[in-house]
Amino acid sequence: MSDEEIAEDSDAEEPVVEEVERAPPIAGIGTLVFGKWDSSEVTCEDPGLAPYVNLDTVGTPHSGGRHANAWMGKAKLSVVERFINGLMRTGRNGGKKQYAANAFEAALDVIHDRTGDNPLQVLVDAITHAAPMEEITRIKFGAVSQPKAVDSAPSRRLDVAIRNLCKGSIAATYKTTKTLKDGIINELMKAKDGDVASYAVGKKEEVQRIAASAR
Repeated sequence: MSDEEIAEDSDAEEPVVEEVERAPPIAGIGTLVFGKWDSSEVTCEDPGLAPYVNLDTVGTPHSGGRHANAWMGKAKLSVVERFINGLMRTGRNGGKKQYAANAFEAALDVIHDRTGDNPLQVLVDAITHAAPMEEITRIKFGAVSQPKAVDSAPSRRLDVAIRNLCKGSIAATYKTTKTLKDGIINELMKAKDGDVASYAVGKKEEVQRIAASAR
């Protein structure tokens, strides 16, 4: 083949590959919580808690209790759903998951408007600052029972942090005109900064102070 023929072949038009336009993602499918907030960009500053903070959520965080009777099944639940479940404590909010989910979603919207950040990051930061490092247990020596400081397991730390954050959110609505949404906003905004005015952070500091005296 001559040089001219090779040049002509090189100048030949290459086949055009048509790009297939992909349909936009369906709201809530994938990592989007409530179809709004991307959980894939959230980070956890605490290396001990990071492997246990589950943010895998598909749409509305409602699993129907399929992990309830499984060994460590709660580890498969998103912290978003665990927080919502924690808001349904015995009392006036008991069993009202739709009410708790709506209040939590509205709280995330307000937090985003105030901070401009991903509200899921605010939630994870609040959990990080509310998780106690150590607690106390009681050891008996004969007839004498003495308190002893022990390190908290990461899964236990996560459980306690979510429980206290939910308790603080509910307690903020007692004897006041605040709604559950306002209580969630108030608790998370204080806890994310490690403010002792937060119920969860205050409980953490109290437990760690008692544990320090029992070493």
